[in-house]
Amino acid sequence: MEFKRISPDELEDRLIELAFAEDIGDGDHTTLCCIPADAMGKSKLLIKEEGILAGVEVAKKVFDKFDKDLQVDVLINDGEHIKPGDVAMIVTGRVRSLLQTERLMLNIMQRMSGIATMTNKYVKLLEGTNARVLDTRKTTPGLRMFEKQAVKIGGGVNHRIGLFDMILLKDNHVDFAGGIDSAIERCHKYLKDRNLDLKIEIEVRNFDELQQVLNHGGINRIMLDNFSVADTRKAVEIINHRFETESSGGITIDTIRSYAETGVDFISVGALTHSVKGLDMSFKAVK
Repeated sequence: MEFKRISPDELEDRLIELAFAEDIGDGDHTTLCCIPADAMGKSKLLIKEEGILAGVEVAKKVFDKFDKDLQVDVLINDGEHIKPGDVAMIVTGRVRSLLQTERLMLNIMQRMSGIATMTNKYVKLLEGTNARVLDTRKTTPGLRMFEKQAVKIGGGVNHRIGLFDMILLKDNHVDFAGGIDSAIERCHKYLKDRNLDLKIEIEVRNFDELQQVLNHGGINRIMLDNFSVADTRKAVEIINHRFETESSGGITIDTIRSYAETGVDFISVGALTHSVKGLDMSFKAVK
Protein backbone atom coordinates (compact mmCIF):
# COMPACT_ATOMS: atom_id res chain seq x y z
CA MET A 1 0.00 0.00 0.00
CA GLU A 2 1.34 3.44 -0.95
CA PHE A 3 0.52 6.80 0.59
CA LYS A 4 1.04 10.34 -0.60
CA ARG A 5 2.62 12.79 1.81
CA ILE A 6 0.54 15.94 2.27
CA SER A 7 1.31 19.25 3.93
CA PRO A 8 0.45 19.82 7.61
CA ASP A 9 -2.10 22.51 6.69
CA GLU A 10 -3.87 20.25 4.21
CA LEU A 11 -3.84 17.41 6.72
CA GLU A 12 -5.42 19.64 9.37
CA ASP A 13 -8.12 20.71 6.92
CA ARG A 14 -8.95 17.10 6.11
CA LEU A 15 -9.05 16.14 9.77
CA ILE A 16 -11.48 18.96 10.55
CA GLU A 17 -13.69 17.99 7.61
CA LEU A 18 -13.75 14.35 8.71
CA ALA A 19 -14.54 15.37 12.27
CA PHE A 20 -17.52 17.43 11.14
CA ALA A 21 -18.72 14.57 8.94
CA GLU A 22 -18.43 12.20 11.89
CA ASP A 23 -20.31 14.51 14.27
CA ILE A 24 -22.93 16.25 12.14
CA GLY A 25 -23.63 13.67 9.46
CA ASP A 26 -26.71 14.72 7.46
CA GLY A 27 -27.65 17.41 9.97
CA ASP A 28 -27.73 18.50 13.59
CA HIS A 29 -31.44 17.86 13.95
CA THR A 30 -31.54 19.08 17.55
CA THR A 31 -30.27 22.53 16.57
CA LEU A 32 -32.17 22.70 13.29
CA CYS A 33 -35.51 21.94 14.94
CA CYS A 34 -35.40 24.65 17.61
CA ILE A 35 -33.05 27.43 16.48
CA PRO A 36 -34.16 29.82 13.70
CA ALA A 37 -31.74 30.15 10.80
CA ASP A 38 -31.37 33.90 11.32
CA ALA A 39 -30.83 33.79 15.11
CA MET A 40 -27.62 35.55 16.18
CA GLY A 41 -25.72 35.24 19.43
CA LYS A 42 -22.37 34.79 21.13
CA SER A 43 -20.65 32.13 23.22
CA LYS A 44 -17.63 32.26 25.51
CA LEU A 45 -14.95 29.65 26.11
CA LEU A 46 -14.98 29.31 29.89
CA ILE A 47 -11.94 27.76 31.60
CA LYS A 48 -12.74 25.41 34.49
CA GLU A 49 -9.31 23.99 35.33
CA GLU A 50 -5.81 25.41 35.79
CA GLY A 51 -3.23 24.67 33.14
CA ILE A 52 -1.69 25.76 29.83
CA LEU A 53 -4.03 26.77 27.01
CA ALA A 54 -3.53 25.13 23.63
CA GLY A 55 -5.59 24.82 20.47
CA VAL A 56 -6.68 28.43 19.98
CA GLU A 57 -5.32 28.60 16.44
CA VAL A 58 -6.89 25.27 15.55
CA ALA A 59 -10.21 26.40 17.02
CA LYS A 60 -10.13 29.46 14.77
CA LYS A 61 -9.75 27.10 11.78
CA VAL A 62 -12.70 25.02 12.99
CA PHE A 63 -14.95 28.07 13.21
CA ASP A 64 -13.77 29.50 9.89
CA LYS A 65 -14.17 26.22 8.04
CA PHE A 66 -17.76 25.81 9.23
CA ASP A 67 -18.91 29.43 8.95
CA LYS A 68 -16.62 32.21 7.71
CA ASP A 69 -18.96 34.81 9.20
CA LEU A 70 -18.23 33.75 12.77
CA GLN A 71 -16.23 36.41 14.60
CA VAL A 72 -13.62 35.07 17.03
CA ASP A 73 -12.24 37.41 19.68
CA VAL A 74 -9.24 35.75 21.33
CA LEU A 75 -8.62 36.88 24.90
CA ILE A 76 -5.98 34.31 25.89
CA ASN A 77 -3.43 32.90 23.45
CA ASP A 78 -1.83 29.48 23.03
CA GLY A 79 0.83 28.79 25.64
CA GLU A 80 -0.57 31.11 28.30
CA HIS A 81 -1.36 30.00 31.84
CA ILE A 82 -5.08 29.71 32.58
CA LYS A 83 -7.17 29.26 35.72
CA PRO A 84 -10.83 28.54 36.53
CA GLY A 85 -13.09 31.45 35.60
CA ASP A 86 -10.92 32.75 32.77
CA VAL A 87 -12.60 33.42 29.43
CA ALA A 88 -10.26 32.42 26.60
CA MET A 89 -12.35 33.63 23.66
CA ILE A 90 -15.73 34.98 22.65
CA VAL A 91 -17.32 33.88 19.38
CA THR A 92 -20.15 35.84 17.76
CA GLY A 93 -22.40 34.84 14.86
CA ARG A 94 -25.20 32.51 13.87
CA VAL A 95 -26.44 30.51 16.85
CA ARG A 96 -26.76 27.41 14.70
CA SER A 97 -23.07 27.67 13.83
CA LEU A 98 -22.07 28.20 17.45
CA LEU A 99 -23.93 25.07 18.51
CA GLN A 100 -22.66 22.86 15.69
CA THR A 101 -19.00 23.80 16.14
CA GLU A 102 -19.05 23.60 19.94
CA ARG A 103 -18.20 19.94 20.47
CA LEU A 104 -15.44 19.65 17.86
CA MET A 105 -13.76 22.82 19.12
CA LEU A 106 -13.96 21.63 22.72
CA ASN A 107 -12.72 18.13 21.92
CA ILE A 108 -9.64 19.58 20.23
CA MET A 109 -8.92 22.32 22.75
CA GLN A 110 -9.48 20.18 25.84
CA ARG A 111 -7.11 17.48 24.58
CA MET A 112 -4.48 19.90 23.30
CA SER A 113 -4.59 21.90 26.54
CA GLY A 114 -4.26 18.71 28.57
CA ILE A 115 -1.19 17.72 26.57
CA ALA A 116 0.35 21.20 26.82
CA THR A 117 -0.27 21.24 30.57
CA MET A 118 1.29 17.81 31.09
CA THR A 119 4.26 18.67 28.87
CA ASN A 120 4.86 21.89 30.78
CA LYS A 121 5.04 19.94 34.06
CA TYR A 122 7.79 17.73 32.61
CA VAL A 123 9.61 20.71 31.12
CA LYS A 124 9.73 22.52 34.45
CA LEU A 125 11.30 19.45 36.05
CA LEU A 126 14.19 19.70 33.57
CA GLU A 127 15.07 23.31 34.42
CA GLY A 128 18.76 23.72 35.14
CA THR A 129 19.76 20.74 32.98
CA ASN A 130 20.53 20.48 29.28
CA ALA A 131 17.91 17.79 28.68
CA ARG A 132 14.82 18.42 26.57
CA VAL A 133 11.60 16.43 26.67
CA LEU A 134 10.47 14.71 23.46
CA ASP A 135 7.11 13.37 22.39
CA THR A 136 6.64 10.06 20.54
CA ARG A 137 4.41 8.51 17.86
CA LYS A 138 2.11 7.20 20.60
CA THR A 139 -0.64 9.57 19.52
CA THR A 140 -4.37 9.35 18.84
CA PRO A 141 -4.85 8.12 15.23
CA GLY A 142 -5.78 11.11 13.08
CA LEU A 143 -4.95 13.71 15.73
CA ARG A 144 -1.16 13.58 15.68
CA MET A 145 -0.66 17.00 14.12
CA PHE A 146 -2.77 18.64 16.82
CA GLU A 147 -1.22 16.64 19.65
CA LYS A 148 2.34 17.39 18.57
CA GLN A 149 1.47 21.08 18.26
CA ALA A 150 0.28 20.92 21.86
CA VAL A 151 3.60 19.43 23.00
CA LYS A 152 5.46 22.37 21.45
CA ILE A 153 3.04 24.84 23.02
CA GLY A 154 3.77 23.25 26.39
CA GLY A 155 7.51 23.73 25.89
CA GLY A 156 8.45 20.26 24.66
CA VAL A 157 10.21 19.20 21.47
CA ASN A 158 8.73 17.14 18.65
CA HIS A 159 10.55 13.93 17.82
CA ARG A 160 9.87 12.76 14.28
CA ILE A 161 6.35 13.57 13.06
CA GLY A 162 5.93 10.20 11.38
CA LEU A 163 7.87 7.45 9.68
CA PHE A 164 8.87 9.73 6.82
CA ASP A 165 10.99 12.49 8.36
CA MET A 166 13.69 10.60 10.27
CA ILE A 167 15.35 7.17 10.40
CA LEU A 168 14.89 5.42 13.74
CA LEU A 169 16.41 1.95 13.85
CA LYS A 170 14.64 0.28 16.75
CA ASP A 171 15.26 -3.16 18.25
CA ASN A 172 12.98 -4.96 15.78
CA HIS A 173 14.64 -3.27 12.79
CA VAL A 174 18.06 -4.31 14.09
CA ASP A 175 16.96 -7.89 14.76
CA PHE A 176 15.23 -8.33 11.40
CA ALA A 177 18.14 -6.71 9.55
CA GLY A 178 20.64 -9.12 11.08
CA GLY A 179 22.39 -6.88 13.57
CA ILE A 180 23.54 -3.32 14.16
CA ASP A 181 26.23 -3.16 11.48
CA SER A 182 23.89 -4.51 8.82
CA ALA A 183 21.05 -2.21 9.82
CA ILE A 184 23.22 0.93 9.66
CA GLU A 185 24.85 -0.06 6.37
CA ARG A 186 21.48 -0.82 4.74
CA CYS A 187 20.19 2.50 6.03
CA HIS A 188 22.99 4.47 4.38
CA LYS A 189 22.60 2.61 1.08
CA TYR A 190 18.86 3.32 1.10
CA LEU A 191 19.37 7.04 1.73
CA LYS A 192 22.08 7.29 -0.93
CA ASP A 193 20.07 5.40 -3.55
CA ARG A 194 17.09 7.73 -3.01
CA ASN A 195 19.09 10.92 -2.50
CA LEU A 196 17.50 11.47 0.92
CA ASP A 197 18.98 13.55 3.72
CA LEU A 198 17.50 12.25 6.97
CA LYS A 199 18.94 12.08 10.45
CA ILE A 200 19.63 8.58 11.77
CA GLU A 201 18.92 7.41 15.30
CA ILE A 202 19.49 3.91 16.61
CA GLU A 203 18.18 2.21 19.73
CA VAL A 204 20.49 0.18 21.95
CA ARG A 205 19.40 -2.20 24.70
CA ASN A 206 22.69 -2.78 26.51
CA PHE A 207 26.34 -1.78 26.66
CA ASP A 208 27.38 -4.41 24.12
CA GLU A 209 25.05 -2.89 21.50
CA LEU A 210 26.23 0.58 22.48
CA GLN A 211 29.84 -0.38 21.81
CA GLN A 212 28.87 -1.86 18.43
CA VAL A 213 27.26 1.44 17.45
CA LEU A 214 30.27 3.44 18.63
CA ASN A 215 32.59 1.17 16.68
CA HIS A 216 30.53 1.52 13.51
CA GLY A 217 29.45 5.16 13.66
CA GLY A 218 27.40 6.67 10.86
CA ILE A 219 24.49 7.79 13.01
CA ASN A 220 23.33 11.04 14.65
CA ARG A 221 21.68 9.97 17.89
CA ILE A 222 21.72 6.97 20.21
CA MET A 223 18.58 5.99 22.08
CA LEU A 224 19.29 4.32 25.43
CA ASP A 225 16.26 2.08 25.83
CA ASN A 226 15.21 1.07 29.34
CA PHE A 227 18.59 1.92 30.86
CA SER A 228 18.61 2.60 34.59
CA VAL A 229 19.68 6.04 35.78
CA ALA A 230 23.10 4.72 36.77
CA ASP A 231 23.60 2.95 33.44
CA THR A 232 22.42 6.04 31.57
CA ARG A 233 25.04 8.14 33.32
CA LYS A 234 27.70 5.59 32.45
CA ALA A 235 26.54 5.39 28.81
CA VAL A 236 26.54 9.19 28.43
CA GLU A 237 30.13 9.26 29.73
CA ILE A 238 31.16 6.54 27.27
CA ILE A 239 29.52 8.34 24.32
CA ASN A 240 31.23 11.54 25.44
CA HIS A 241 29.33 13.92 23.10
CA ARG A 242 30.26 11.99 19.96
CA PHE A 243 26.56 11.59 19.23
CA GLU A 244 23.32 12.99 20.61
CA THR A 245 21.80 10.89 23.36
CA GLU A 246 18.19 10.07 24.20
CA SER A 247 16.69 8.20 27.15
CA SER A 248 13.52 6.22 26.54
CA GLY A 249 11.36 3.62 28.20
CA GLY A 250 9.09 3.98 31.20
CA ILE A 251 10.39 7.36 32.32
CA THR A 252 7.82 9.09 34.52
CA ILE A 253 7.27 12.48 36.09
CA ASP A 254 8.88 11.05 39.25
CA THR A 255 12.06 9.85 37.54
CA ILE A 256 12.65 12.31 34.70
CA ARG A 257 14.77 14.70 36.78
CA SER A 258 17.17 11.90 37.74
CA TYR A 259 17.60 10.99 34.06
CA ALA A 260 18.11 14.63 33.08
CA GLU A 261 20.91 14.98 35.61
CA THR A 262 22.88 12.20 33.88
CA GLY A 263 23.71 14.62 31.06
CA VAL A 264 21.48 12.99 28.43
CA ASP A 265 20.36 15.35 25.65
CA PHE A 266 16.77 14.20 25.16
CA ILE A 267 14.18 12.27 27.16
CA SER A 268 11.20 10.82 25.31
CA VAL A 269 7.92 10.44 27.17
CA GLY A 270 5.01 8.62 25.54
CA ALA A 271 2.68 9.66 28.35
CA LEU A 272 2.62 13.23 26.99
CA THR A 273 0.11 12.07 24.38
CA HIS A 274 -1.03 8.50 24.94
CA SER A 275 -2.75 8.78 28.32
CA VAL A 276 -3.23 12.47 29.07
CA LYS A 277 -6.40 13.88 30.63
CA GLY A 278 -8.18 16.69 28.82
CA LEU A 279 -8.35 20.08 30.51
CA ASP A 280 -11.84 21.03 31.66
CA MET A 281 -13.53 23.91 29.82
CA SER A 282 -16.95 24.70 28.34
CA PHE A 283 -18.53 26.84 25.60
CA LYS A 284 -21.38 28.77 27.13
CA ALA A 285 -23.98 31.11 25.67
CA VAL A 286 -23.53 34.76 26.60
CA LYS A 287 -26.98 35.99 27.61
